[in-house]
Amino acid sequence: MARILWACWDGGGNLTPSIGIARVLEERGHQVRFHGRPDMVSRVLAAGLDATELASAYVDLDRYAFHPLATVFGYTSSPTVGAELVEIVAAERPDLVVIDAMFSAALAVAPDFGCPTVVMLHTFFDRLIDGWRANFTMQSESRQRAGFDALPDLDVLWGEREALHVNTLAAFDGEPATTWANVVHGAPVLSTERRAVPVALPWDDDDPTPMVLLSFSTVPEQRSPVMVQRALDALAPLPVHVVATTNEIVDHGELTAPANAHLVAFADHDALMERAAFVVGHGGHGTTMRALSHGLPIVGIPAKGADQAPITQLLDEWGVGRALPGDVDVDGIRAAAESLLRDLSYRERAAGYADALAERNGAGLAADSIERLVTTRVT
Repeated sequence: MARILWACWDGGGNLTPSIGIARVLEERGHQVRFHGRPDMVSRVLAAGLDATELASAYVDLDRYAFHPLATVFGYTSSPTVGAELVEIVAAERPDLVVIDAMFSAALAVAPDFGCPTVVMLHTFFDRLIDGWRANFTMQSESRQRAGFDALPDLDVLWGEREALHVNTLAAFDGEPATTWANVVHGAPVLSTERRAVPVALPWDDDDPTPMVLLSFSTVPEQRSPVMVQRALDALAPLPVHVVATTNEIVDHGELTAPANAHLVAFADHDALMERAAFVVGHGGHGTTMRALSHGLPIVGIPAKGADQAPITQLLDEWGVGRALPGDVDVDGIRAAAESLLRDLSYRERAAGYADALAERNGAGLAADSIERLVTTRVT
């Protein structure tokens, strides 16, 4: 048995697949403990896993007040948080540390851990490499503006760790963008949390009306009641039923639901996708891959995540949906939805991607990458 410490960022597309991988590791006899923001603790505990709050998670937020995403980068890039992780690793002496790819403060102090480290990336790597370099440059500049030292560049933060495990298919990720020897591709981790519950719909099971799943980000920093409302308004006059999951970051009182829409906080997306005609989403890798695994086309409206605009653009490139700008209006969303209802070729092409994703256990493949490193460590 190995003891694994998971330094996590609890973004919507990050924590859920991390929990899925950790479940597989525990089933194989390993012990996993998550360390991160207070927000993630209850979610990890609800999954039956161990979690500990980082006491310094919000210590530096005031110094990042200039940044529009201060609650994100005031945690992920804080050297105070990094120093606390070094102390925790020294006290707990894990056999391996898994670091979320967005957690630059943990990546920067990884050489001080004294054990192997795996960087866990839950989206594309090669096709987004220029964007990742720009993102980490921004994080470094923000950290300096907050009065701290600069971050190493990406070639160090990701490239010099023992493994960079990418939870997407290599065939989807394009040509290799670096010569790094540590890059391992797996597959999307399409696990769920306990809050992904079945929901009772107000329509008969045999109702032939097409159903649309509307699901935007689960990250509070990316909440957009305005965009949820635009999408609801766009779909209101169409001959569809709409299920919108608001993820408790948008209060239902902030929205006016049209007659054809049903609002829920959380839902089992797999169950809904089995019935859906298409998905309206925010370009998150997890939602996009889950929809494609069901052979569903997608209307993509990116939020603020670094990978979301490029992922929505892939919908056009692959012919599996429509990519819209982040400030698209009601008419633009409606036109895209109508095109997916009218043109069945989108669904035919999406079915091809479903075939590629079938029978690939992303959580198991990620656990394999971790075990390859911990085996030599504990034996």
